[in-house]
Amino acid sequence: MAIDSDDVGPCVGADIAAGILPAAALFHSLADQNRLRIVQRLARGEARVVDLVAELGLAQSTISKHLACLRDCHLVDYRAEGRQSFYSLTRPELMDLLASAEQLLAATGHAVTLCPAPGAARPIGVTGDHRGQPAGEAVA
Repeated sequence: MAIDSDDVGPCVGADIAAGILPAAALFHSLADQNRLRIVQRLARGEARVVDLVAELGLAQSTISKHLACLRDCHLVDYRAEGRQSFYSLTRPELMDLLASAEQLLAATGHAVTLCPAPGAARPIGVTGDHRGQPAGEAVA
């Protein structure tokens, strides 16, 4: 199932939207550490942009850009109160997904974080492939 190109926002550009699976788009939206920090903060309760700026130490424009991405993915929404907007998570099960990711990272010894991009050089001292196999060994 592909993403409708009319639903493409700042997280997934139109040039890559054609044919991308919804799961890939979801993980792409969570692939930025600042978006993850915003999600983790919003898991504790709603916040205004000014609160996120103060707590996360990021520029207002950066926070706004990432909130727009998360809103386009329907992971975050806001409620207006006067001239203020209070942001919150729309899907609390997102935190279950992130907890599962933390468990996976712990189970792999954080090897996933060492998996280089295709064609990139491996970090010094890292051998084997992304499946945990030593270099040169085949996977059965």
